[in-house]
Amino acid sequence: MAHTPAPLFEKTKVVAENRRARFDYFVEERFEAGISLQGTEVKALRNGEGSIAESYATVEGEDVVLINSHIPEYKNGSWMNHEPRRKRRLLLRKREIGKLMGAINRQGLTLVPLSIYFNSKGKAKVELALARGKKAHDKRDTIKERDWKREQGRLLRAHG
Repeated sequence: MAHTPAPLFEKTKVVAENRRARFDYFVEERFEAGISLQGTEVKALRNGEGSIAESYATVEGEDVVLINSHIPEYKNGSWMNHEPRRKRRLLLRKREIGKLMGAINRQGLTLVPLSIYFNSKGKAKVELALARGKKAHDKRDTIKERDWKREQGRLLRAHG
């Protein structure tokens, strides 16, 4: 499978990264989506808090929703604080949502969030990936390749 270069999204401050996604899935295509947040959620993210380790996205009706992402309550928030694991609506164009729905339904792909970050304009964004799940033997190949690259680096440093 050919490795395509990733489109460069403007990331000034990465808040949360899903490193496990690259191990569990083959990333086919990436999208940048806005995320609909409440005020205390934005403040918690600006403090660098948040996790998308076990989260995924799905299409519900005409919306794309991020499920199971964890943004802890803002410690200085009052009774207006948010629920940490609520569903969060992702902001995409209708054409992109249609494309995602087609890929999920026809090809059996999964929508996986790769990272949450702030762009140069200060807007919170989610990097989504259309991904195909890896089988156990694919994961073993990934581990072998990673270990070999690590060993190559050691050898080059020692003898280079």
